[in-house]
Amino acid sequence: MDARIAYDFGQQESARALRAPSVSACHESRMTRPVPVPAGHALEPDTFMVSEVVTSPNFNERVGGPPDLILLHYTGMQTGDAALSRLTSDESKVSSHYVVFEDGRIVQCVAEDKRAWHAGVSHWAGETDVNSRSIGIEIVNPGHEFGYPDFPLRQIAAVIALCKSIMARRGAFDPERVLAHSDVAPSRKQDPGEKFPWELLSESGVGHWVRAAPLNVPGPTLAPGDDGEQIMRLQRMLRGYGYGIEETGVYDETTRDVVTAFQRHFRQAKVDGIADPSTLLTLRALIDARPAHTPHAPSEPNSQ
Repeated sequence: MDARIAYDFGQQESARALRAPSVSACHESRMTRPVPVPAGHALEPDTFMVSEVVTSPNFNERVGGPPDLILLHYTGMQTGDAALSRLTSDESKVSSHYVVFEDGRIVQCVAEDKRAWHAGVSHWAGETDVNSRSIGIEIVNPGHEFGYPDFPLRQIAAVIALCKSIMARRGAFDPERVLAHSDVAPSRKQDPGEKFPWELLSESGVGHWVRAAPLNVPGPTLAPGDDGEQIMRLQRMLRGYGYGIEETGVYDETTRDVVTAFQRHFRQAKVDGIADPSTLLTLRALIDARPAHTPHAPSEPNSQ
């Protein structure tokens, strides 16, 4: 499926060598209990685009209402089958709602109305139980540790169509709530990474995006070790967009992690954690272009 037709395809909706930690957050707390799966229970796919159902036992009930965020990951394992095996293993305690393979095949593992375990310790716009608020999509790619190849166009087309399907069936999500795993866990995660074509998604009506400012624009550069009011303003803008960062006025490790995550998503030409003029201008433009929306109330904290 070509990415250019993914929008139309999505609109048709009406109503497994392995680095285990790379697929989501396998070190999460186990304080919540999974929902028992009755004997003979079969997961019914939420969309006709699903080519196979491979049920994961790793889910429980959502807290705070239905999902209003889509979270994109890469699997970070050497093969898609290895990733799928881990995501559906009782021992792993991780899962996602969907897995999208390189050829565009979509596998569903958890029903959309259940809380899959994919985000780990995370934060977005005051929300710390991102699993309860999100639908998790794992995109098969070995990731930075295993060569980090480009994402095939057919795979991206399937991701776009799946996101459009989710939004068509569940109501439009705010564009800035289609996010990277690295956005909500910037000190732990880097997926789906700087090769992921967010611009193409935005052109197809998925996510919030502005064209990044050129690398050679003049202006001040903020870097680790700096402090003062300019750092405070930078942190305030990042926090205002949704990133989990405090306004300390010090360009500390957390600030660098968040700037790095921002660059992986929105200024992909150079990812170094330094707030150069290009990064700052892109951040300002992103905030200025953000659509008006109703604020989202955080749900109660959940430890898994």
